[in-house]
Amino acid sequence: MTTRRRLLAQSPAWFALAGRAFAEPRARVESIEVISHQPELYCGWPTLARRANGELIAVWSGGRERHVCPFGRVEMMRSRDGGRTWSWPQVLMDTPIDDRDAGVLVTSKGTILVTTFTSLAYEKSLENTADWPAERLARWQALQRGSTEAERKSLLGTWMLRSTDGGLTWSSPYRVPVNSPHGPAELSDGRLVYVGKQLWSGETECGICESTDDGLSWRWLAYIPVRAGDKMDAYHELHAVETADKRILVQIRNHNKTDERETLQCESSDGGKTWSMPHPIGVWGLPSHLLRLRDGRLVMTYGYRRKPFGNQARVSRDHGRTWSEPIVVSDDGIGGDLGYPSTVELSSGGLLSAWYEQTAASPMAVLRVARWSL
Repeated sequence: MTTRRRLLAQSPAWFALAGRAFAEPRARVESIEVISHQPELYCGWPTLARRANGELIAVWSGGRERHVCPFGRVEMMRSRDGGRTWSWPQVLMDTPIDDRDAGVLVTSKGTILVTTFTSLAYEKSLENTADWPAERLARWQALQRGSTEAERKSLLGTWMLRSTDGGLTWSSPYRVPVNSPHGPAELSDGRLVYVGKQLWSGETECGICESTDDGLSWRWLAYIPVRAGDKMDAYHELHAVETADKRILVQIRNHNKTDERETLQCESSDGGKTWSMPHPIGVWGLPSHLLRLRDGRLVMTYGYRRKPFGNQARVSRDHGRTWSEPIVVSDDGIGGDLGYPSTVELSSGGLLSAWYEQTAASPMAVLRVARWSL
């Protein structure tokens, strides 16, 4: 007699559900290494990109004393051996105020686009310095004396730098409409899209901008909708990817009370003109970086800021409609000051993820990379 269990076991639907439950194993991590060269300085919020010749580029906010300080600057390193060794950092941008999260995209034309935003949040710290070491106070005050209040405010913005010679020389920073930690993405139709949030303009909208001239100029395309009961102010740090079925998928760092600190997702099937309502995907962690592999699968990597502290990944085999169970990339963190991982696919088919992290071995946050595979 055929039992209900046997019928279920023979059902294609059952196999599909079982496949989701056991979709991906724990990551096969080959190595985790520190790649930053100056342990006396705090590094934050890196992004990786891969050039057509296989060279890897890492950008981040370096030169720092702490998570929020006036010394942040945009730095870049290169690796020509798949991320095993890295060049000395090159400073791309260093204003008199804090230059923060750095994103990078290498376009199909070979152009390198680096993004950042500037901040005066550190000035709040200068209101209460009674317990500061004299040397630190002197450094911060000396930097402030280099510009007026009006000059510092004029530097607030969301910025892009552009190189057409492989990063040997760079344009002056120019303003772009939005910011997100990992920068823009390229679509199969040749357009570049930048999904992010407006900063310092009096607006707090999240939306998508497009460029049809390889990143030279950008125009507003559409707003990201707000879920009922949510506040746009609580949407942060978006990232986009084009799926193999030609949709654009965006993930959002959410700090609304509903699904707080979970990743929300929305999609567009008309090139970014209209968007579905943001919805949860069952992923606690933030913020995420999206990558489409050569075989069409999607990989999202994100920081996991509760025990066990580290970084996780999830894989989608159906263009972002469902996601696998969490895949642990690292879980040896000592606290929540870590994350913002980004991932590239190597020529070998393996993966390389980079993030920042304060470790037990260093009082300052360092850059770490994991070489891993699925």
